[in-house]
Amino acid sequence: MDKLPAQMTVVAISTPGGPEVLVPEQRAVPQPGPDEILVKVEAAGVNRPDVAQRSGAYPPPPGASDLPGLEIAGEVVAVGSNAKRHKIGDKVMSLVAGGGYAQYCIAQDAQAMSVPPSLSIKEAGALPETLMTVWHNVFERGGLKAGETLLIHGGSSGIGTLAIQLAKAFGAKVLVTVGSQDKIDACLKLGADRAINYRNEDFVAVVKEETNKAGVNLILDMVAGDYVDRNYDAAAVDGRIVQIATLNGPKVSVNIAKVMVKRLTHTGSTLRPRSNADKAAMVAAIEQKVMPLLREGRIKPLMDSAFPLEKAADAHRRMETSAHIGKIVLEV
Repeated sequence: MDKLPAQMTVVAISTPGGPEVLVPEQRAVPQPGPDEILVKVEAAGVNRPDVAQRSGAYPPPPGASDLPGLEIAGEVVAVGSNAKRHKIGDKVMSLVAGGGYAQYCIAQDAQAMSVPPSLSIKEAGALPETLMTVWHNVFERGGLKAGETLLIHGGSSGIGTLAIQLAKAFGAKVLVTVGSQDKIDACLKLGADRAINYRNEDFVAVVKEETNKAGVNLILDMVAGDYVDRNYDAAAVDGRIVQIATLNGPKVSVNIAKVMVKRLTHTGSTLRPRSNADKAAMVAAIEQKVMPLLREGRIKPLMDSAFPLEKAADAHRRMETSAHIGKIVLEV
C-alpha cells in the first residue's frame, strides 16, 4: 500500500434524492481485508439498483460501502493475506456490494474474474453484476434449458441484452418486450426471435401466437405491477416466472387460480444481500459455463454510453430516461 495515494475521488450520495445528489468528494483509499483485493477502478457499471439507492429505496447491506456502484473493472493494486486467485497487476472485473463509484474499490478475491482479452476494460466494467444476475436468475433459479422459450421483459436493458445472448447461446428461443423500434432492432440484431413493442402490442397475444398457444416456459420480469397477472396468462403449463425488479411497483393483484391450474412457479431474487459464499459459487459456475463464450467473443455486453466518474449524475439521468439500449458505464 506504500505507493498508493492516501486519498481518492469518489461519487457519494449527499442525501436521498434525484441525480443532482451524486457529488464528487475525497475519501481515504480503503485497505483490503484478508480475503479481499483492492482494485484501481478503470470502469464501473451503472445499474438500476444504484438509482434506487440514490433515491433512498435500496440501502446497502450491513458492512458494505455507502457509495453506489455494484460492478467494476480495473487493475489489482493490493491483495489481502488470504487472497490467492489474483495478484497485483492483474486486470479483473468484479461484483461488489457497493463502492464502485470511486477511483479505488475493495472486491472479494473469490468474486473477481480475470478480464478476457476479447473485452475492453469498459465492457468488463459493464459485465459482472449483469452477468451474475442473468446467470443466476435465468439458468440457476429459472432452469432454462435448450429448446425452451424465454420471455424477457425489458429486452433492451443491460440485463435484457445479455440475457438474449446467453439464452440463444444455450439453445433457447427468445421473445422480448421493448418500447421502441430502435430497441426492437437492437434486440433482433442480438439474436432475439421476436421483439414485441409493448406500447402497441399485447405481449400475451403475441406469446400465444409465437408458441402455438402453448405459452413460454420461462419469464424474466423486471416490471411487476400489472405485468404479473399477464405473465401468468403468457406462461406455459409448468412455466416459471423469475422476478428481478419491480419497476411498475411491488404491490400486485393476481388471480392465484392461474398458478394452480398451470402449476406455475413464481420466484425471485436480489443479488446484493446474498452471502459471499453464494456469490463465489455463482462466479465459479460462470467461469466454467460462460467464460469460454466470453473469451471467444460470442457474448459481450452491448454498450450504450460512458460518462466520466465526476459526471455520474448525468449517467443516472440517462438511465432514468429509459432511452438507453444496453449498458451505461462510468470511466474512472
